[in-house]
Amino acid sequence: MQNPTPYQPKNKIRIVTAASLFDGHDVAINIMRRIMQSSGAEVIHLGHNRSVKEIVDCAIQEDANAIAITSYQGGHVRFLKYMYDLLQEQNSNQIKIVGGGGGTILPSEIEELEQYGIDKIYSPDDGREMGLQGMINEVLEIADFATGKDISLDTELLKQKNTKQIAQLISCAENFPKEFEKTAAQISSLTAHNQTPILGITGTGGAGKSSLTDEIVRRFLLDFPDKTVAIISIDPSRRKTGGALLGDRIRMNSINNERVFMRSMATRQTNASISKDVQDAIQILKAAAYDLIIVETSGIGQSGTEIIDIADVFFYVINYGKGILQSPNGGMDLITKFSHPVDDRLTKIGFIDRNSGLASGDFVYIARNQTIQKIFHQGVPVTGFNVLKPTQILLNTRTKLVIIDSLDDSGSFLKSF
Repeated sequence: MQNPTPYQPKNKIRIVTAASLFDGHDVAINIMRRIMQSSGAEVIHLGHNRSVKEIVDCAIQEDANAIAITSYQGGHVRFLKYMYDLLQEQNSNQIKIVGGGGGTILPSEIEELEQYGIDKIYSPDDGREMGLQGMINEVLEIADFATGKDISLDTELLKQKNTKQIAQLISCAENFPKEFEKTAAQISSLTAHNQTPILGITGTGGAGKSSLTDEIVRRFLLDFPDKTVAIISIDPSRRKTGGALLGDRIRMNSINNERVFMRSMATRQTNASISKDVQDAIQILKAAAYDLIIVETSGIGQSGTEIIDIADVFFYVINYGKGILQSPNGGMDLITKFSHPVDDRLTKIGFIDRNSGLASGDFVYIARNQTIQKIFHQGVPVTGFNVLKPTQILLNTRTKLVIIDSLDDSGSFLKSF
């Protein structure tokens, strides 16, 4: 077995990883995506039991270089052929498809799939001969091409919210900023009178940002059947390799809807909670006339207050014993500026005592719990938010949430909140 050194990509490589529908075997794909990350790839991980349409829609929105699939459920031939066909139908045949399934995929089936157009199917023999790193090196080499280069702005497609056009423009801003400058003025002209509200969601890692985002999107879609929403979700890049795990989609259950666009972005810099290109991405989404834009930052620590300069309304997601106390500088800076702190696991009243140093003001906590208790401390109404029981989100009557202000002329609250 070979023992190669990791492949050094020439371009930024983005790969969507998933296990196929009706397949709970995710160990192999988790191992593979970890090696991809450590080799410098940005991995959009979907987890297991994912349909072809979910995977293809994700790959197009993310402007991915490749899709990497494991399939151990026996339906791999039809599954992968349908994936190939769907990419062709969506005019996205630049996206490569690689996969594997151990002994469940026969040599004759590998030959059939590769002749059909699948770029590479790996067998157990490949694993023995090439090793894990060797297989990943080959995948990265297959996927090593530039995305976002020589993209022409089609304003009609953009206004129609054409997913491929939006995704490629964001890639152009990320990968070829000088080239993007040529179209930036046109995009700005489309957004001159745009009033699309931007909702920022930030907080420490593991605080429940993605779960809160998903619940807001779900209720937004229920309450506004004719409105659209775009999500920008940011995760940190590795300092040494430049790779990243863009894993927020795995917690988003409400985004598989034609009215939702989601783009995962890596910070591509250290000590920052957002990507330097997020402003360009926001302008592109505004030009596409989305009704609401949500920006979710990566988990923040001592710094990471950049969201303050981007969003119109901010949610700072914290939890008991883990939130502000563990990020005193950035956290206190945020909490004194944010209009809507959020606590997703407030199970003990002692939380208020431990954080008695918080500045008072017009703070409103969003709550999601079966039993709502309001605790008033320094004039701050607080309610518990239980991510495991998403039965209710309660908005205080003083709150003029940006969604309501901008989208509901009657001023009434969202029905599902």
